[in-house]
Amino acid sequence: MPSPGAGAAVQGEKDVSTAEHAEVNRRDFLYIATGAVSAVGAALAAWPFISQMNPDASVLAMATIEVDLSPIAEGQAVTLKWQGNPVFVRHRTAKEIDAAKSVKLEDLKDPISRNANLKDGSPATDENRVVGGKEAYLVQMGVCTHLGCVPIGDEGEFAVVEGNNKVGGWFCPCHGSMYDTAGRIRKGPAPENLHIPKYAYLSDTKIRIG
Repeated sequence: MPSPGAGAAVQGEKDVSTAEHAEVNRRDFLYIATGAVSAVGAALAAWPFISQMNPDASVLAMATIEVDLSPIAEGQAVTLKWQGNPVFVRHRTAKEIDAAKSVKLEDLKDPISRNANLKDGSPATDENRVVGGKEAYLVQMGVCTHLGCVPIGDEGEFAVVEGNNKVGGWFCPCHGSMYDTAGRIRKGPAPENLHIPKYAYLSDTKIRIG
């Protein structure tokens, strides 16, 4: 026979669980997941990113995704899922690009580009943070180089202001790391710039990551 108060305890547990679930939903970032293995990415679908996945190493080695850049308006960004990690793809405004280009290398905390498409040790100029001279599109891993958290876009001291809004720049709320409009670490404990994955342009508006 259930002990007195058991029903109330169960109801209380349900109420707490519901409240916690609602809080998680409010905190979650909305991700565009591209389910792609081997050569070609499948259709994009929205999903809440909760934790990093751990695919088999052989799957990771082959995984690539293709991304259509044309729907991303200037000043907007999407977050993709690739190899179990978020990737930020941002269509930068002219003001974001100009702000990134105006920074001197000696003012950077990490002077290395961290671009997998370039030779190791390449300087972290704005030009070296993109591929093929296509400076409007910034493609980078959405993983803070401090403890692997996911930074928030259009935030931090190194975003630029357009109208009444902040655009560009990233802020990691976990420990306060701030990245500029080229994804370079400028303030906080993160030791390196956001990493640029291996990717190539298939056309002016389509890239393959991986």
